[in-house]
Amino acid sequence: MVAAGLGGSQDDDRRPDASTAPSERAHREAAELPLRRKVGLLLVSSFDGPRAPAYLKRRLRQGTLAGVILFGGNVTTPAGLRALTRTIQRAARGTALVMVDQEGGGVRRIPFAAPEPAQAGFRTPARAGRSARGAARDLRSLGVNVNLAPVADLPDGPVMTPRAYAGEPRSVARRVRAAVVAYRRGRVGATAKHFPGLGAAAVNTDFGPVVISRGRRSLETRELVPFEAAVTAAVPLVMASHALYPAFDRRRIASQSRVLLHHVLRRKLGFAGVVVTDSIEADAVLRRSSLATAAERSISAGADQVLMTGSASWKLVFPRLLAKARRSRPFRERVAESAARVLDLRRRLGLGARPLGRRR
Repeated sequence: MVAAGLGGSQDDDRRPDASTAPSERAHREAAELPLRRKVGLLLVSSFDGPRAPAYLKRRLRQGTLAGVILFGGNVTTPAGLRALTRTIQRAARGTALVMVDQEGGGVRRIPFAAPEPAQAGFRTPARAGRSARGAARDLRSLGVNVNLAPVADLPDGPVMTPRAYAGEPRSVARRVRAAVVAYRRGRVGATAKHFPGLGAAAVNTDFGPVVISRGRRSLETRELVPFEAAVTAAVPLVMASHALYPAFDRRRIASQSRVLLHHVLRRKLGFAGVVVTDSIEADAVLRRSSLATAAERSISAGADQVLMTGSASWKLVFPRLLAKARRSRPFRERVAESAARVLDLRRRLGLGARPLGRRR
């Protein structure tokens, strides 16, 4: 379990523990990249329609974008989706992260890919694992290499209960672990979400601010249990929620909280993979700051990738992060650390290495 006492110096915040640091190989590769490409590795974007627009292909080709998230409007037929993901990979020279929300049930962006039922319908680890195996097989065949699933939240409120595994924390944790392992074997990156647990939310953070007012002990002994299981199973990505957790941090929502992303997720749970934000355009985010400010806060706090579900958001976020990295050495180091983690993720997913450019 997560121990009490989450203090730490600023130096601790800036320096990853050896056990959660990116690989030395990824560090070396990131060091050779121009700053623009390092910042680009931190960004995942959406786009409209079933064809990749020219600007998206250009950003992928130039390395100022790490990948895409697909929604229903991007999906036509199996052949059409395969053609789309091939186009994306050609532009990115085989390195693009292609993400989708394919939980099952009401959150299923590809209607001809598994799973069809929601997670709530899978009552055993064996069934959760079979569902994830089927999803990984279908997604990989369509050119998708990251699924923003499984939901690791507890079924404690109206928002997440239909989407989460049913039962108590340790029962949920066993199914989360089974799903993570199955996705890995199917060569698709699983994403445990929404850290540190959104199960008690009364509304979706997409539509309004959320405060999870439970005490620290409750969060540690309940909400964090499925995330511990996912980390133990070597989940490659964790999605940070946009809710506020006053028991840990009274000021910053989880996706912008160094306490939660560094001290709890990295140091206490030992997570070494990629932290991706939930949609940066969520109402819970934009009521606190501008889009660009929110992205900067998330990277500063320890997130590795900003998930942009608005097709125009890159034009606001990329210049802001690049400008901050140019003028701030600590932020530049933070960007380099996250870029190295994304390089590790690409290698883990079997994505090709692109030539290193030196132009700034």
